Amino acid sequence: MSQDVIFQTLGTLSGKSIGVITLNIEKALNALNIGMVQAMTKQLIAWQRNDDIAFVVLDGAGEKAFCAGGDVRAIYEASIANPQTMTSEACDFFSQEYQLDYLLHEYIKPVLVWGDGIVMGGGLGLMAGGSHRVLTERSCIAMPEITIGLYPDVGGSYFLNRMPGKLGLFLGLTAYNMNAADAFHVGVGNHFLASEDKEPLFDALAEVSWSDDAALNHQQLSVVLNTMQENTTATFGESPLAQYQPQIDQLMSGEIEEVHHQLTSLDTELEWLKRAQKTALKGSTLSWFLIFAQANLGTSKTLAECFKWELGVSVNCCSYGDFCEGVRALLIDKDRNPQWRFNHASDVTAEAVTQLLTSPWQADDHPLKGI
Repeated sequence: MSQDVIFQTLGTLSGKSIGVITLNIEKALNALNIGMVQAMTKQLIAWQRNDDIAFVVLDGAGEKAFCAGGDVRAIYEASIANPQTMTSEACDFFSQEYQLDYLLHEYIKPVLVWGDGIVMGGGLGLMAGGSHRVLTERSCIAMPEITIGLYPDVGGSYFLNRMPGKLGLFLGLTAYNMNAADAFHVGVGNHFLASEDKEPLFDALAEVSWSDDAALNHQQLSVVLNTMQENTTATFGESPLAQYQPQIDQLMSGEIEEVHHQLTSLDTELEWLKRAQKTALKGSTLSWFLIFAQANLGTSKTLAECFKWELGVSVNCCSYGDFCEGVRALLIDKDRNPQWRFNHASDVTAEAVTQLLTSPWQADDHPLKGI
């Protein structure tokens, strides 16, 4: 277990150190398990209190992925064994994962996330919490939860609703794979380098005069990244999300039945949009309603309130929703033929949706009441 995530400190000429966290399950595309979440949380808290650590870097082992999401098999097995029951496995995993994400968002010191390769689901939750989020020409970023009967959690209720126009709703419904230009356009990333720039970046970081002033360290890290970005050899590419945003906004306009009809009747020659259309229409119908409920939260909730809302919905998905069937079809039997509870959006009952959206907790006994 201890090698699923590696912690290192790198010295710099200033005498300060850089804390490096490397997700280290390359064969599983560095998917998060609860042990990794616990170890990262403990280490981040220790480094935040350590004056010798100037800032933190999050990275993934190998060249394929930063982090492809959460390892949900243990939650699936517990939920299958205890139907229509909130299991400790689901509650513990989601609550501790969200606490880790919240810690990153609120971290005083800079957090640099090297978002190279696949960044999906729980990986995007980690990346969204970083202050300096680096994209590369190999970045492939998505929230594919609709395919397993969930919805874009890990803070998606906060950051998706703050994206331009209807792009957050589009990403949630379609699991569209963003390239670096897309991710930059919607604010998922704020810096761009070549994948081969990682070693030169660490060399440059070692020469900076880091201090005890977190605000100054934030500025100095931005200067290094901006300077390297101006000289990188990688090509940024085009963003379909930016280019076609007016059409996407129109496609995503209206209530759930209207959007479902618009996607169903969509006739396009754009291959990326065809894939997005197919994924949305094959996804969980219950997830459609959750994603719309999430979008309807708007921007009124604080980050902490978003995580608290998500925790209730996530554990309910495991107890009463399509989660188990989605995981079975995609990860267990791998037949990719999920039998969702409801065949069409018009079949979904108000009772089913209410059950998923009703939190199992009151404010004073909520597992996340401390954030």
